[in-house]
Amino acid sequence: MNHLHRELAPITPAGWAEIEEEASQTLRRMLAGRKLFDFEGPHGWEHAAANLGRVQSLSDAPVDGARVRRRIVQPLIEARIPFEIERDELEAAARGAADIDLDAVAEAARQAAMLEDHALFNGYDAAGIAGVMTASEHEPLPIESDYTRYPGLVAEASERLRSAGVDGPYAIALGPRCYTELTRTTEQGYPVMEHVRRLIDGPIVWAPAVDGAVVMSMRGGDFIMHVGQDFSIGYTEHNETHVRLYIQESFTALVFGPEAAVPLRHT
Repeated sequence: MNHLHRELAPITPAGWAEIEEEASQTLRRMLAGRKLFDFEGPHGWEHAAANLGRVQSLSDAPVDGARVRRRIVQPLIEARIPFEIERDELEAAARGAADIDLDAVAEAARQAAMLEDHALFNGYDAAGIAGVMTASEHEPLPIESDYTRYPGLVAEASERLRSAGVDGPYAIALGPRCYTELTRTTEQGYPVMEHVRRLIDGPIVWAPAVDGAVVMSMRGGDFIMHVGQDFSIGYTEHNETHVRLYIQESFTALVFGPEAAVPLRHT
């Protein structure tokens, strides 16, 4: 038995397999930051902090003449999203049903992905996480309602990065509104998205937690995500009709290159 207590849940291996697959599909579709950040881990549930390599001098050493310094770390946070599944659905999975209702699993995974990406892109002050868009040293570029001008905006963002001495490849994370408008807006018979693709030599990522967009360098070392326990599903309790579960992870993120990202904001 471990801290997830899965052995106590009235769920068959077939039921667990269905739950895990539904959660994995949703996470793969929703997660954006992991496609753009350097990923460190998973290091396990016991991993508590990311080493920053710096120290803080302490006064009043117990021994005269001693120099005492405390190492500075970035603590990981634990994020947990609870959800419930009907036992009738789990029993149907054990009998081989292919149409069990796992909407609650998908919704919990969606919320977990949004929580992670919101912290990575927008920051999370209470957790000490500086997001890419909030930590950027560049002034945001305004997104206008005319999306045929969007390629020029991306070109300007890329030029800002080059002028700051930031090498590529460059990627762009597009919020839902930007992604939709770029896909359906055309110029000279081509979707504007294709014009943007010609300007970006890195990935174009759909990022539902982003309001606007952000052009980022993928040269490495600027944006790092540290994961202790990766997304895992655990058990809380059950009654005659429902099983209460949760999806959980531990992580933090660090921005070492605030010059390596240019945010784009809606006006």
